[in-house]
Amino acid sequence: MKKLFFLLSALALLGFAEKREPITIFMVGDSTMANKPIEKNSLERGWGMMLPGFFSPDVKVDNHARNGRSSKSFIGEGLWKTVCDGIKPGDFVFIQFGHNDEKPDTARGTKPETTFKQTLARYVNDTRERGATPVLFTSIVRRKFNENGKLEDTHGRYIGAVRELADSLKVACIDINAATHNLVENLGDEPSKKLFMWVVPGTNFALPEGKQDDTHLTAAGGRAVARLAVDSIAAKIPALAPFVRHYDFVVAKDGSGDFFTVQEAINAVPDFSKERRVSIYIRKGVYKEKLILAESKINVSFIGENQAETVLTYDDFAQKKNIFGQDKSTSGSASFYVYGHNFYAENITFENSAGRVGQAVAVFVSGDKVAFKNCRFLGNQDTLYTYGRSSRQYYESCYIEGTTDFIFGSSTAVFHKCEIRSKTDSYITAASTPQGAKFGYVFIDCKLTADSGVTKVYLGRPWRGFAKTAFVNCDLG
Repeated sequence: MKKLFFLLSALALLGFAEKREPITIFMVGDSTMANKPIEKNSLERGWGMMLPGFFSPDVKVDNHARNGRSSKSFIGEGLWKTVCDGIKPGDFVFIQFGHNDEKPDTARGTKPETTFKQTLARYVNDTRERGATPVLFTSIVRRKFNENGKLEDTHGRYIGAVRELADSLKVACIDINAATHNLVENLGDEPSKKLFMWVVPGTNFALPEGKQDDTHLTAAGGRAVARLAVDSIAAKIPALAPFVRHYDFVVAKDGSGDFFTVQEAINAVPDFSKERRVSIYIRKGVYKEKLILAESKINVSFIGENQAETVLTYDDFAQKKNIFGQDKSTSGSASFYVYGHNFYAENITFENSAGRVGQAVAVFVSGDKVAFKNCRFLGNQDTLYTYGRSSRQYYESCYIEGTTDFIFGSSTAVFHKCEIRSKTDSYITAASTPQGAKFGYVFIDCKLTADSGVTKVYLGRPWRGFAKTAFVNCDLG
């Protein structure tokens, strides 16, 4: 009886774990942390805006930082109450003030030894009362070099006050001031300008006259500061360490990454990077781009934030005309071309959205040793083109849909634990396995499903004379 009780308890706990809400990190602070508008190609970013690109989807970053706020005015304007109303046990609150507490006006100004510490203590105590964990951050540096090439301190006692309060209240303190001081000073006067809002006149639509700002950050600066922050977070906050992620590039439509488009990130990958794998994190969004991973872009990984909400799509099709009035053809219709070897993708939807207009490829794979995990391939006729004759491909826990011949081509490809969904009465595969190849398509532990009204589906037909297709231990529906 005891064994049964413990088994049921374990199952209940597992069920609870699966339904657990994401941990939320609430951010309260000033403009150096805040989210920024991205209209008109605006370049400014707060480091908190870039933070989501350093955590797994199990962590939600809710950034409430605002331009011009001090620890005092953030409370006085009711912004802190809004944050408190959303805090739940297990969450975290990142607190960073100082830049505007130094201001002389009564609405914002505080004294480091008295009112500044007292106000920060309120944030800490309010957070703890709600079962969440407060984390204090010192302010980032201002970029002010002296004649000896050394950074000058501009914050006075406000930095020390944060450290002292954290120590007295036993609160984790992320000394981002010290970390950014080292970063900026080591870069030097001129190179460090790329981290801050130093804009050459005539180079940016939002700032036609240029700007020289030693306080606020560019996207590169925001990413650099966020990276320093998460390195300290991983070291000092064990509960968050398992969720920290480091990617070489982040793509995000909301401006929280290195690039707005996936192709920009691909282009930034060094050619023939043989020594290390290059990772690209693609945050949620619909990216309508015709993508090419060139043969020189090897050892590249695409990691999506969410399979259903990270969508790479385009709408070409075989009979669509190119600029010379010619049909694009089946090969020319693809939304994404994979020529680079050792490509890996996870948690992404690949789509051809042209509709039922004939051949319209979602993904065209020519490179060798290409793998997809937990991805979706959406389309109609000719959804997935396994093109390369010597290409070896692996698909695990993927969803692939289409109407006719929606998995086709010459490659050797293994489909493991995938759902293969037919949208009409037609053929699933059209293999053109080369003569002498030991294997063509191998489906293992897959589930074949169909849309409502579909009654007659063929497992495949040979595109050419030596086609090989095997279904092993599959549920044929």
